[in-house]
Amino acid sequence: MDRPNIVVFFSDQQRRDTVTPRVTPHLYAMAEERGVRFDDAVTCQPVCGPARACVQTGQYATRTGCFTNARALPEDADTIAKILRRCGYRTAYVGKWHLASGMTDEEGRYETKAVPEARRGGYEYWRASDVLEFTSDGSGGYVFDEAGRKLTFEGCRADRITDFALEFIRGADADKPFFLFLSHIEPHHQNSSGRFECMPEDRAAVEGEPLPEDLLGSGVDRDQWEDYLGCCHALDRNFKRVVDELAQRGVLENTVVFYTSDHGCHFKTRNAEYKRSCHEASIAIPMYVFGGGYAKGAFGGVVSLLDLPASVLRAAGADVPDTFDGLDLLAQAQGDVSREAVYIQISEDKLGRAVRTDRWTYAVRAPRRSDGWSKPFSKVYVDDYLYDLRADPAETRNLIHSKEHREVKARLRKMLIDLARRAGEPPFVVRGRLIAPKR
Repeated sequence: MDRPNIVVFFSDQQRRDTVTPRVTPHLYAMAEERGVRFDDAVTCQPVCGPARACVQTGQYATRTGCFTNARALPEDADTIAKILRRCGYRTAYVGKWHLASGMTDEEGRYETKAVPEARRGGYEYWRASDVLEFTSDGSGGYVFDEAGRKLTFEGCRADRITDFALEFIRGADADKPFFLFLSHIEPHHQNSSGRFECMPEDRAAVEGEPLPEDLLGSGVDRDQWEDYLGCCHALDRNFKRVVDELAQRGVLENTVVFYTSDHGCHFKTRNAEYKRSCHEASIAIPMYVFGGGYAKGAFGGVVSLLDLPASVLRAAGADVPDTFDGLDLLAQAQGDVSREAVYIQISEDKLGRAVRTDRWTYAVRAPRRSDGWSKPFSKVYVDDYLYDLRADPAETRNLIHSKEHREVKARLRKMLIDLARRAGEPPFVVRGRLIAPKR
């Protein structure tokens, strides 16, 4: 078998700064020993469903129509799973899907029901539910298999979801490469309880970890912070289980492993909930790749979550469709291609857009906040935020009205408009902000 196996270990709502020797010792150590750490990875959409649509299709969320949660991925979307199946791969999806349920069609709501085959994005082996936080909590719950049968489980959710992934790896055909997308919900908050849920042993392992700079003085509950990190610690234990299983089966050296997340978490410090903003806590994500030509080291250039699907296909030796909006991570790490900025689409809390360079974050929003749920585009945006990440990494000073930064803002505004055009968005204008934000 010449083509490598591919595993995507995908977390939910995980900040980049949670990868530390204490919180995630196994991922941290493996990154020190082999593979590439992408130090400036940023999401393309800081909310669950849209980010996942981007990852499965290689396109911005507005191209597929999945620009908010509860918008089903089109059944005819040519996903990475469908492409890899055509290349001879066996495909598997485990965990949280979040791409099956429609917003208005009651017959198409699958939050707690089995997802029909046509809405699974082309995956064959299936141990998942559409919205995992509706069918489980931190301990116990259920998913569905490819036949639509409910599979209940007890104990730590992160452990049991990983069990399903290990079941697939153990049963994989030695003569056929496989693609496994393992989609954990941790460290996402549990909707039914309104907090982060982890096992006591995971909480104990991270107790006393300091708050990051952006949360200092914010009133964030330390219990919530440590429970959140406990969820990350549980992910790390299970990442090791996957790697160990690949090694035990003798296939690790012929497997490319990606580790990343859909977006981060600002703990309700920037809006009324946990993400849906352009701030670093919301958009900065972990991104690690092991195997498949990714030489040991760190890459400091800004990269996008939208680069993951193109990179998965390149790792498999498959052609990347012209419709894909991302770049290959390996090509970036080797210096063959580069980008100046990541383009970010923001929805739900507000209809907004942002560009993130290696130094600056510049964001705009539609004048009407309600447009974030109902409309994918606006004809007019107004200035929202400008941050100098080198001088102010915690983003405490919004420079959007700074006279000293007018030229910077003008350059970034031009960049944002150009990137929006490349993303297939209709033309728009940007005007000076009507009401100054607090920070």
